[in-house]
Amino acid sequence: MTRSNGVPLDQRSVTAPTLVHSGAVSSEALAARLGRWTHGDGTLARRLARGIEALIATGELRPGDRLPPERALAAAGSVSRGTVVAAYADLADGGFVERRQGSGTRISGTAASVAPLQRPGRGEALFSALPNAIDLLRTVPQIPELAVQLIRDHQPRLDLALLPETDPAGLPVLRERIADMYRAEGTPTTPEQILVTHGAQQAISLVVNALVGPGDVVLAEEITWPGVTDSVGLRGGTVHGVPMGPDGLDVDALEQALARLRPALVALNPHHQNPTGTRLPAAARHRVAELAALYGVPVIEDRVVAGISFDGVVPPTLAAERADAPIIVVESVSKWAWAGLRIGWLRADPVLVRRLRGARQLADQSTSVPGQLIAFDLISHAEELRRENSRIHQERLRLLQTLMAEHLPDWRLDPPRGGLSLWVALPAGSADALARTAATHGVSIAGSAAFAASVSTDDHIRIPFTAPDDVLAEGIRRLGEAWREYRETLGRVSPMTDSGLGIADDG
Repeated sequence: MTRSNGVPLDQRSVTAPTLVHSGAVSSEALAARLGRWTHGDGTLARRLARGIEALIATGELRPGDRLPPERALAAAGSVSRGTVVAAYADLADGGFVERRQGSGTRISGTAASVAPLQRPGRGEALFSALPNAIDLLRTVPQIPELAVQLIRDHQPRLDLALLPETDPAGLPVLRERIADMYRAEGTPTTPEQILVTHGAQQAISLVVNALVGPGDVVLAEEITWPGVTDSVGLRGGTVHGVPMGPDGLDVDALEQALARLRPALVALNPHHQNPTGTRLPAAARHRVAELAALYGVPVIEDRVVAGISFDGVVPPTLAAERADAPIIVVESVSKWAWAGLRIGWLRADPVLVRRLRGARQLADQSTSVPGQLIAFDLISHAEELRRENSRIHQERLRLLQTLMAEHLPDWRLDPPRGGLSLWVALPAGSADALARTAATHGVSIAGSAAFAASVSTDDHIRIPFTAPDDVLAEGIRRLGEAWREYRETLGRVSPMTDSGLGIADDG
Protein backbone atom coordinates (compact mmCIF):
# COMPACT_ATOMS: atom_id res chain seq x y z
CA MET A 1 0.00 0.00 0.00
CA THR A 2 1.27 3.46 -0.87
CA ARG A 3 0.24 6.97 0.09
CA SER A 4 0.54 10.45 -1.29
CA ASN A 5 4.29 10.65 -1.68
CA GLY A 6 4.59 7.31 -3.45
CA VAL A 7 6.82 5.68 -0.82
CA PRO A 8 5.64 2.32 0.56
CA LEU A 9 4.33 2.79 4.08
CA ASP A 10 6.31 -0.16 5.39
CA GLN A 11 9.52 1.56 4.30
CA ARG A 12 9.04 4.92 6.00
CA SER A 13 7.55 6.39 9.14
CA VAL A 14 4.12 7.97 8.95
CA THR A 15 5.69 11.35 9.72
CA ALA A 16 7.71 12.58 6.74
CA PRO A 17 11.34 13.59 7.42
CA THR A 18 11.93 17.28 8.05
CA LEU A 19 13.07 18.96 4.83
CA VAL A 20 15.22 21.66 6.44
CA HIS A 21 17.06 21.43 9.76
CA SER A 22 19.21 24.32 11.01
CA GLY A 23 19.32 25.75 7.49
CA ALA A 24 20.60 22.53 5.89
CA VAL A 25 18.38 20.57 3.51
CA SER A 26 18.26 16.81 4.11
CA SER A 27 19.11 14.81 0.98
CA GLU A 28 16.68 12.00 1.90
CA ALA A 29 13.83 14.41 2.66
CA LEU A 30 14.47 16.40 -0.51
CA ALA A 31 14.41 13.23 -2.60
CA ALA A 32 11.10 12.23 -0.96
CA ARG A 33 9.54 15.66 -1.55
CA LEU A 34 10.58 15.64 -5.21
CA GLY A 35 8.73 12.36 -5.75
CA ARG A 36 8.99 10.78 -9.19
CA TRP A 37 10.82 13.71 -10.71
CA THR A 38 12.67 11.44 -13.14
CA HIS A 39 9.55 11.12 -15.33
CA GLY A 40 8.84 13.93 -17.76
CA ASP A 41 10.39 15.96 -20.53
CA GLY A 42 14.00 17.07 -20.82
CA THR A 43 17.20 15.68 -19.35
CA LEU A 44 17.33 14.32 -15.83
CA ALA A 45 19.33 17.38 -14.76
CA ARG A 46 16.67 19.76 -16.07
CA ARG A 47 13.88 17.75 -14.45
CA LEU A 48 15.71 17.81 -11.11
CA ALA A 49 16.24 21.57 -11.41
CA ARG A 50 12.54 22.11 -12.17
CA GLY A 51 11.55 20.11 -9.10
CA ILE A 52 13.80 22.20 -6.84
CA GLU A 53 12.50 25.40 -8.48
CA ALA A 54 8.96 24.34 -7.55
CA LEU A 55 9.94 23.85 -3.90
CA ILE A 56 11.49 27.32 -3.92
CA ALA A 57 8.37 28.83 -5.48
CA THR A 58 6.08 27.35 -2.81
CA GLY A 59 8.29 28.44 0.08
CA GLU A 60 9.35 24.97 1.20
CA LEU A 61 12.92 25.96 0.32
CA ARG A 62 13.67 29.48 1.53
CA PRO A 63 16.47 32.02 0.99
CA GLY A 64 19.64 30.88 2.74
CA ASP A 65 18.72 27.18 2.93
CA ARG A 66 21.75 25.05 2.01
CA LEU A 67 21.07 22.30 -0.54
CA PRO A 68 22.58 18.84 0.05
CA PRO A 69 26.09 18.05 -1.22
CA GLU A 70 26.04 16.72 -4.77
CA ARG A 71 27.12 13.20 -3.84
CA ALA A 72 24.54 12.94 -1.02
CA LEU A 73 21.63 14.00 -3.23
CA ALA A 74 22.85 11.75 -6.04
CA ALA A 75 22.86 8.78 -3.66
CA ALA A 76 19.41 9.62 -2.25
CA GLY A 77 17.98 10.08 -5.75
CA SER A 78 19.73 7.07 -7.33
CA VAL A 79 21.33 9.18 -10.07
CA SER A 80 24.89 10.14 -10.88
CA ARG A 81 26.72 13.02 -9.26
CA GLY A 82 27.01 14.56 -12.74
CA THR A 83 23.22 14.92 -12.92
CA VAL A 84 23.12 16.84 -9.63
CA VAL A 85 26.09 19.01 -10.63
CA ALA A 86 24.33 19.94 -13.89
CA ALA A 87 21.01 20.63 -12.06
CA TYR A 88 22.73 22.92 -9.54
CA ALA A 89 24.47 24.75 -12.39
CA ASP A 90 21.10 25.21 -14.12
CA LEU A 91 19.63 26.64 -10.91
CA ALA A 92 22.58 28.99 -10.52
CA ASP A 93 22.19 30.24 -14.11
CA GLY A 94 18.55 31.03 -13.37
CA GLY A 95 19.38 32.94 -10.18
CA PHE A 96 17.68 30.42 -7.92
CA VAL A 97 20.82 29.44 -6.00
CA GLU A 98 24.22 30.86 -5.10
CA ARG A 99 27.31 28.65 -5.25
CA ARG A 100 30.32 29.55 -3.15
CA GLN A 101 33.50 27.59 -2.62
CA GLY A 102 33.53 26.13 0.87
CA SER A 103 29.93 27.02 1.75
CA GLY A 104 28.03 24.84 -0.70
CA THR A 105 24.91 25.67 -2.72
CA ARG A 106 22.33 27.91 -1.07
CA ILE A 107 18.95 29.24 -2.10
CA SER A 108 19.43 32.82 -3.31
CA GLY A 109 19.69 35.27 -0.47
CA THR A 110 16.51 37.37 -0.78
CA ALA A 111 12.99 36.35 -1.58
CA ALA A 112 12.78 39.03 -4.27
CA SER A 113 15.63 37.41 -6.17
CA VAL A 114 13.74 34.17 -6.55
CA ALA A 115 11.43 34.13 -9.56
CA PRO A 116 8.07 32.49 -8.86
CA LEU A 117 7.22 29.34 -10.74
CA GLN A 118 4.74 30.13 -13.51
CA ARG A 119 2.13 27.50 -14.28
CA PRO A 120 -1.50 27.41 -15.37
CA GLY A 121 -4.22 26.83 -12.81
CA ARG A 122 -4.17 23.23 -11.63
CA GLY A 123 -7.95 23.05 -11.45
CA GLU A 124 -8.25 23.79 -15.16
CA ALA A 125 -7.14 20.22 -15.88
CA LEU A 126 -10.27 18.84 -14.19
CA PHE A 127 -12.52 20.64 -16.70
CA SER A 128 -10.53 19.68 -19.80
CA ALA A 129 -11.94 16.34 -20.92
CA LEU A 130 -11.17 15.71 -24.58
CA PRO A 131 -14.05 15.79 -27.10
CA ASN A 132 -15.68 12.38 -27.46
CA ALA A 133 -13.65 11.06 -24.51
CA ILE A 134 -15.12 9.49 -21.38
CA ASP A 135 -14.75 11.99 -18.54
CA LEU A 136 -13.18 10.44 -15.43
CA LEU A 137 -11.99 13.88 -14.32
CA ARG A 138 -14.90 15.39 -12.41
CA THR A 139 -16.94 14.20 -9.43
CA VAL A 140 -20.52 14.99 -10.47
CA PRO A 141 -22.61 12.93 -8.03
CA GLN A 142 -25.81 11.07 -8.75
CA ILE A 143 -28.89 12.93 -7.55
CA PRO A 144 -30.93 11.11 -4.86
CA GLU A 145 -34.57 10.32 -5.61
CA LEU A 146 -35.60 12.32 -2.56
CA ALA A 147 -33.88 15.38 -4.00
CA VAL A 148 -35.68 14.90 -7.31
CA GLN A 149 -39.01 14.73 -5.49
CA LEU A 150 -38.25 17.81 -3.37
CA ILE A 151 -37.31 19.79 -6.47
CA ARG A 152 -40.48 18.74 -8.28
CA ASP A 153 -42.64 19.60 -5.28
CA HIS A 154 -40.95 22.94 -4.65
CA GLN A 155 -43.28 25.94 -4.56
CA PRO A 156 -41.29 29.20 -4.82
CA ARG A 157 -42.28 31.96 -2.43
CA LEU A 158 -42.85 34.89 -4.76
CA ASP A 159 -43.02 37.34 -1.85
CA LEU A 160 -39.33 36.63 -1.29
CA ALA A 161 -38.32 36.06 -4.91
CA LEU A 162 -39.74 39.44 -5.98
CA LEU A 163 -38.15 41.57 -3.28
CA PRO A 164 -36.57 44.72 -4.79
CA GLU A 165 -33.24 43.97 -3.06
CA THR A 166 -31.64 41.05 -1.27
CA ASP A 167 -28.99 40.73 1.42
CA PRO A 168 -25.53 39.82 0.01
CA ALA A 169 -25.15 37.48 3.00
CA GLY A 170 -28.22 35.47 1.96
CA LEU A 171 -31.92 35.23 2.74
CA PRO A 172 -32.53 35.48 6.51
CA VAL A 173 -34.73 32.36 6.46
CA LEU A 174 -32.00 30.32 4.76
CA ARG A 175 -29.26 31.57 7.09
CA GLU A 176 -31.45 30.61 10.05
CA ARG A 177 -32.10 27.15 8.59
CA ILE A 178 -28.36 26.54 8.03
CA ALA A 179 -27.64 27.71 11.59
CA ASP A 180 -30.33 25.30 12.85
CA MET A 181 -28.62 22.45 10.97
CA TYR A 182 -25.25 23.18 12.58
CA ARG A 183 -26.77 23.50 16.04
CA ALA A 184 -28.44 20.11 15.60
CA GLU A 185 -25.08 18.62 14.59
CA GLY A 186 -23.37 20.00 17.70
CA THR A 187 -21.85 23.26 16.44
CA PRO A 188 -23.41 26.31 18.18
CA THR A 189 -24.21 28.78 15.39
CA THR A 190 -26.20 31.98 14.89
CA PRO A 191 -27.55 33.29 11.56
CA GLU A 192 -25.05 36.16 11.79
CA GLN A 193 -22.27 33.56 11.38
CA ILE A 194 -23.60 32.39 8.00
CA LEU A 195 -22.83 33.80 4.55
CA VAL A 196 -24.60 32.18 1.57
CA THR A 197 -22.56 31.89 -1.64
CA HIS A 198 -22.67 30.54 -5.17
CA GLY A 199 -21.18 27.20 -4.19
CA ALA A 200 -18.36 26.23 -1.84
CA GLN A 201 -15.65 27.38 -4.24
CA GLN A 202 -16.89 30.97 -4.07
CA ALA A 203 -16.81 30.75 -0.29
CA ILE A 204 -13.19 29.58 -0.39
CA SER A 205 -12.25 32.30 -2.87
CA LEU A 206 -13.90 35.04 -0.78
CA VAL A 207 -11.93 33.98 2.30
CA VAL A 208 -8.64 33.72 0.40
CA ASN A 209 -9.18 37.14 -1.21
CA ALA A 210 -9.84 38.69 2.19
CA LEU A 211 -7.03 37.07 4.18
CA VAL A 212 -4.18 36.36 1.73
CA GLY A 213 -1.92 38.90 0.05
CA PRO A 214 1.19 38.79 -2.15
CA GLY A 215 3.98 36.81 -0.52
CA ASP A 216 1.74 35.23 2.14
CA VAL A 217 2.02 31.53 2.90
CA VAL A 218 -1.04 29.28 3.12
CA LEU A 219 -0.81 25.79 4.59
CA ALA A 220 -2.78 22.91 3.07
CA GLU A 221 -2.51 19.16 2.81
CA GLU A 222 0.29 18.20 0.40
CA ILE A 223 -2.45 16.69 -1.82
CA THR A 224 -5.48 18.96 -1.96
CA TRP A 225 -8.34 20.41 -3.98
CA PRO A 226 -6.83 22.72 -6.66
CA GLY A 227 -9.46 25.37 -6.02
CA VAL A 228 -7.41 26.26 -2.94
CA THR A 229 -3.99 26.40 -4.60
CA ASP A 230 -5.30 28.29 -7.63
CA SER A 231 -7.12 30.88 -5.48
CA VAL A 232 -4.00 31.50 -3.40
CA GLY A 233 -1.85 31.77 -6.52
CA LEU A 234 -4.13 34.43 -7.98
CA ARG A 235 -3.55 36.50 -4.85
CA GLY A 236 0.23 36.21 -5.19
CA GLY A 237 0.53 33.85 -2.22
CA THR A 238 2.16 30.44 -2.04
CA VAL A 239 0.77 27.14 -0.74
CA HIS A 240 3.01 25.01 1.46
CA GLY A 241 1.98 21.36 1.41
CA VAL A 242 1.86 19.66 4.83
CA PRO A 243 2.71 15.93 4.76
CA MET A 244 -0.05 13.36 5.07
CA GLY A 245 -0.22 9.87 6.51
CA PRO A 246 -2.73 6.99 6.29
CA ASP A 247 -5.36 9.00 8.21
CA GLY A 248 -4.81 12.32 6.47
CA LEU A 249 -2.97 15.40 7.66
CA ASP A 250 0.16 14.92 9.79
CA VAL A 251 -0.77 17.23 12.68
CA ASP A 252 2.76 17.30 14.09
CA ALA A 253 4.03 18.53 10.72
CA LEU A 254 1.24 21.12 10.70
CA GLU A 255 2.41 22.47 14.06
CA GLN A 256 6.00 22.68 12.81
CA ALA A 257 4.86 24.56 9.70
CA LEU A 258 2.74 26.97 11.76
CA ALA A 259 5.75 27.81 13.93
CA ARG A 260 8.24 28.10 11.06
CA LEU A 261 6.28 29.65 8.19
CA ARG A 262 3.89 32.02 10.00
CA PRO A 263 1.05 31.42 7.52
CA ALA A 264 -1.83 33.77 6.85
CA LEU A 265 -4.29 30.90 6.51
CA VAL A 266 -4.67 27.12 6.74
CA ALA A 267 -7.00 25.33 4.29
CA LEU A 268 -7.96 21.74 5.13
CA ASN A 269 -10.33 19.09 3.79
CA PRO A 270 -10.23 16.68 6.74
CA HIS A 271 -13.33 14.55 6.19
CA HIS A 272 -13.26 12.10 3.24
CA GLN A 273 -10.57 14.32 1.80
CA ASN A 274 -10.62 15.15 -1.89
CA PRO A 275 -8.83 13.37 -3.50
CA THR A 276 -7.22 10.94 -1.00
CA GLY A 277 -10.46 9.92 0.79
CA THR A 278 -8.80 10.09 4.22
CA ARG A 279 -10.73 10.94 7.39
CA LEU A 280 -8.90 12.77 10.16
CA PRO A 281 -9.25 10.97 13.54
CA ALA A 282 -10.97 12.64 16.48
CA ALA A 283 -7.77 13.38 18.43
CA ALA A 284 -6.17 14.98 15.37
CA ARG A 285 -9.27 17.09 14.69
CA HIS A 286 -9.18 18.40 18.23
CA ARG A 287 -5.47 19.15 17.95
CA VAL A 288 -6.03 21.16 14.74
CA ALA A 289 -8.60 23.32 16.54
CA GLU A 290 -6.20 23.80 19.46
CA LEU A 291 -3.40 24.86 17.10
CA ALA A 292 -5.70 27.32 15.34
CA ALA A 293 -6.55 28.92 18.69
CA LEU A 294 -2.94 28.84 19.93
CA TYR A 295 -1.43 30.45 16.83
CA GLY A 296 -4.43 32.61 15.96
CA VAL A 297 -4.34 31.41 12.35
CA PRO A 298 -7.70 31.08 10.53
CA VAL A 299 -8.49 27.57 9.25
CA ILE A 300 -10.82 26.89 6.31
CA GLU A 301 -12.54 23.55 6.90
CA ASP A 302 -13.92 22.19 3.61
CA ARG A 303 -16.84 19.87 4.47
CA VAL A 304 -18.52 19.44 1.09
CA VAL A 305 -18.26 15.61 1.21
CA ALA A 306 -18.12 15.11 4.98
CA GLY A 307 -21.70 13.80 5.00
CA ILE A 308 -21.10 11.20 2.27
CA SER A 309 -20.12 8.47 4.70
CA PHE A 310 -20.27 4.74 3.91
CA ASP A 311 -20.03 3.61 7.54
CA GLY A 312 -22.43 6.23 8.88
CA VAL A 313 -19.71 8.18 10.70
CA VAL A 314 -19.95 11.93 10.09
CA PRO A 315 -17.37 13.76 12.23
CA PRO A 316 -18.38 17.07 13.84
CA THR A 317 -16.99 20.32 12.50
CA LEU A 318 -13.60 21.53 13.67
CA ALA A 319 -15.47 24.58 14.94
CA ALA A 320 -17.29 22.32 17.42
CA GLU A 321 -13.95 21.26 18.94
CA ARG A 322 -13.06 24.65 20.37
CA ALA A 323 -15.26 27.75 20.38
CA ASP A 324 -12.39 30.26 20.36
CA ALA A 325 -10.58 28.70 17.39
CA PRO A 326 -10.83 30.81 14.19
CA ILE A 327 -12.41 28.03 12.11
CA ILE A 328 -14.23 28.89 8.87
CA VAL A 329 -16.54 26.04 7.84
CA VAL A 330 -17.35 25.77 4.12
CA GLU A 331 -20.10 23.56 2.70
CA SER A 332 -22.68 23.31 -0.10
CA VAL A 333 -25.65 21.26 -1.31
CA SER A 334 -23.89 20.35 -4.56
CA LYS A 335 -22.27 17.06 -3.49
CA TRP A 336 -25.05 15.51 -1.43
CA ALA A 337 -28.25 16.88 -3.01
CA TRP A 338 -27.99 18.44 -6.47
CA ALA A 339 -24.76 19.15 -8.32
CA GLY A 340 -26.52 21.63 -10.61
CA LEU A 341 -27.64 23.85 -7.73
CA ARG A 342 -24.72 26.16 -7.01
CA ILE A 343 -25.65 27.08 -3.44
CA GLY A 344 -23.00 27.00 -0.75
CA TRP A 345 -22.17 28.85 2.44
CA LEU A 346 -19.59 29.48 5.09
CA ARG A 347 -19.81 29.62 8.87
CA ALA A 348 -17.38 32.04 10.53
CA ASP A 349 -17.01 34.72 13.16
CA PRO A 350 -19.71 37.40 12.65
CA VAL A 351 -17.05 40.09 12.22
CA LEU A 352 -15.47 38.19 9.32
CA VAL A 353 -18.92 37.47 7.85
CA ARG A 354 -19.68 41.20 7.78
CA ARG A 355 -16.35 41.84 6.07
CA LEU A 356 -16.97 39.15 3.48
CA ARG A 357 -20.53 40.40 2.99
CA GLY A 358 -19.09 43.70 1.70
CA ALA A 359 -16.68 41.87 -0.61
CA ARG A 360 -19.53 39.69 -1.84
CA GLN A 361 -21.60 42.77 -2.70
CA LEU A 362 -18.79 44.03 -4.94
CA ALA A 363 -18.30 40.62 -6.59
CA ASP A 364 -21.85 39.68 -7.65
CA GLN A 365 -24.22 41.44 -5.21
CA SER A 366 -26.06 38.35 -3.97
CA THR A 367 -27.02 34.74 -4.52
CA SER A 368 -29.97 33.79 -6.73
CA VAL A 369 -33.13 33.96 -4.63
CA PRO A 370 -34.93 31.05 -6.40
CA GLY A 371 -31.81 28.95 -5.86
CA GLN A 372 -31.73 29.84 -2.16
CA LEU A 373 -35.38 28.89 -1.78
CA ILE A 374 -34.81 25.45 -3.34
CA ALA A 375 -31.75 25.02 -1.12
CA PHE A 376 -33.96 25.81 1.90
CA ASP A 377 -36.13 22.78 1.06
CA LEU A 378 -33.11 20.51 0.50
CA ILE A 379 -31.31 21.57 3.69
CA SER A 380 -34.52 20.89 5.62
CA HIS A 381 -33.97 17.23 4.62
CA ALA A 382 -30.17 17.23 4.84
CA GLU A 383 -29.88 14.16 7.03
CA GLU A 384 -32.05 11.96 4.80
CA LEU A 385 -30.41 13.25 1.61
CA ARG A 386 -26.90 12.59 2.90
CA ARG A 387 -27.89 9.11 3.99
CA GLU A 388 -29.40 8.28 0.58
CA ASN A 389 -26.46 9.84 -1.25
CA SER A 390 -24.04 7.75 0.84
CA ARG A 391 -25.89 4.55 -0.03
CA ILE A 392 -25.91 5.39 -3.75
CA HIS A 393 -22.20 6.10 -3.91
CA GLN A 394 -21.15 3.19 -1.73
CA GLU A 395 -22.80 0.97 -4.35
CA ARG A 396 -20.95 2.85 -7.08
CA LEU A 397 -17.65 2.33 -5.29
CA ARG A 398 -18.34 -1.40 -5.19
CA LEU A 399 -19.02 -1.33 -8.94
CA LEU A 400 -15.73 0.49 -9.53
CA GLN A 401 -13.86 -2.09 -7.44
CA THR A 402 -15.39 -4.89 -9.51
CA LEU A 403 -14.48 -3.18 -12.77
CA MET A 404 -10.91 -2.55 -11.66
CA ALA A 405 -10.47 -6.14 -10.52
CA GLU A 406 -11.40 -7.15 -14.07
CA HIS A 407 -9.48 -4.57 -16.10
CA LEU A 408 -6.69 -3.43 -13.75
CA PRO A 409 -5.96 -6.49 -11.60
CA ASP A 410 -2.39 -5.44 -10.74
CA TRP A 411 -3.56 -2.16 -9.14
CA ARG A 412 -3.92 -2.29 -5.34
CA LEU A 413 -6.85 -0.36 -3.91
CA ASP A 414 -7.45 1.28 -0.54
CA PRO A 415 -11.21 2.03 -0.61
CA PRO A 416 -12.27 5.22 1.21
CA ARG A 417 -14.89 5.30 3.95
CA GLY A 418 -16.73 8.12 2.22
CA GLY A 419 -16.59 10.67 -0.57
CA LEU A 420 -16.94 10.40 -4.32
CA SER A 421 -13.59 9.22 -5.67
CA LEU A 422 -10.82 6.65 -5.33
CA TRP A 423 -7.17 7.75 -5.00
CA VAL A 424 -5.08 5.01 -6.58
CA ALA A 425 -1.30 4.54 -6.44
CA LEU A 426 0.16 3.35 -9.73
CA PRO A 427 2.18 0.13 -9.49
CA ALA A 428 4.92 1.87 -11.50
CA GLY A 429 5.56 4.76 -13.83
CA SER A 430 4.18 8.27 -14.16
CA ALA A 431 0.56 9.39 -13.71
CA ASP A 432 1.10 12.20 -16.21
CA ALA A 433 2.46 9.80 -18.82
CA LEU A 434 -0.41 7.37 -18.22
CA ALA A 435 -2.92 10.22 -18.64
CA ARG A 436 -1.43 11.00 -22.06
CA THR A 437 -1.72 7.36 -23.08
CA ALA A 438 -5.27 7.17 -21.71
CA ALA A 439 -6.23 10.18 -23.85
CA THR A 440 -5.33 8.21 -26.98
CA HIS A 441 -7.76 5.51 -25.77
CA GLY A 442 -10.59 8.02 -25.32
CA VAL A 443 -10.65 8.41 -21.56
CA SER A 444 -9.63 11.52 -19.59
CA ILE A 445 -8.07 11.09 -16.13
CA ALA A 446 -6.36 13.40 -13.60
CA GLY A 447 -3.12 12.52 -11.85
CA SER A 448 -1.08 13.80 -8.93
CA ALA A 449 -0.07 17.03 -10.66
CA ALA A 450 -3.63 18.38 -10.57
CA PHE A 451 -3.85 17.97 -6.78
CA ALA A 452 -0.31 18.45 -5.43
CA ALA A 453 0.13 21.60 -3.35
CA SER A 454 3.71 21.98 -4.58
CA VAL A 455 5.84 19.33 -6.30
CA SER A 456 3.84 16.49 -7.82
CA THR A 457 4.86 12.97 -6.81
CA ASP A 458 3.34 11.88 -10.15
CA ASP A 459 2.36 8.46 -8.84
CA HIS A 460 -1.42 8.56 -8.20
CA ILE A 461 -4.59 9.11 -10.18
CA ARG A 462 -8.08 10.03 -8.98
CA ILE A 463 -10.97 7.94 -10.26
CA PRO A 464 -14.47 9.32 -9.51
CA PHE A 465 -17.20 6.69 -9.09
CA THR A 466 -20.04 9.08 -9.93
CA ALA A 467 -20.61 8.34 -13.63
CA PRO A 468 -23.55 6.19 -14.84
CA ASP A 469 -22.91 2.42 -14.89
CA ASP A 470 -22.29 2.11 -18.63
CA VAL A 471 -20.02 5.15 -18.75
CA LEU A 472 -17.98 4.03 -15.75
CA ALA A 473 -17.67 0.49 -17.13
CA GLU A 474 -16.45 1.69 -20.53
CA GLY A 475 -14.12 4.24 -18.95
CA ILE A 476 -12.39 1.61 -16.80
CA ARG A 477 -12.18 -0.79 -19.76
CA ARG A 478 -10.40 1.90 -21.79
CA LEU A 479 -8.17 2.78 -18.85
CA GLY A 480 -7.19 -0.89 -18.57
CA GLU A 481 -6.18 -0.91 -22.23
CA ALA A 482 -4.21 2.30 -21.76
CA TRP A 483 -2.41 0.88 -18.72
CA ARG A 484 -1.36 -2.28 -20.55
CA GLU A 485 0.00 -0.23 -23.44
CA TYR A 486 1.82 2.15 -21.09
CA ARG A 487 3.18 -0.70 -18.96
CA GLU A 488 4.90 -2.12 -22.02
CA THR A 489 6.89 1.11 -22.40
CA LEU A 490 8.17 0.83 -18.83
CA GLY A 491 10.09 -2.29 -19.74
CA ARG A 492 12.29 -0.20 -22.03
CA VAL A 493 13.80 1.84 -19.15
CA SER A 494 15.83 0.71 -16.16
CA PRO A 495 13.79 -0.52 -13.17
CA MET A 496 12.87 2.09 -10.58
CA THR A 497 13.92 1.90 -6.96
CA ASP A 498 11.34 1.50 -4.18
CA SER A 499 11.23 5.26 -3.68
CA GLY A 500 10.43 5.87 -7.34
CA LEU A 501 13.60 7.89 -7.92
CA GLY A 502 15.99 5.73 -9.92
CA ILE A 503 15.94 5.28 -13.72
CA ALA A 504 18.51 5.39 -16.47
CA ASP A 505 20.83 8.34 -15.81
CA ASP A 506 21.99 11.00 -18.25
CA GLY A 507 25.00 12.00 -16.14
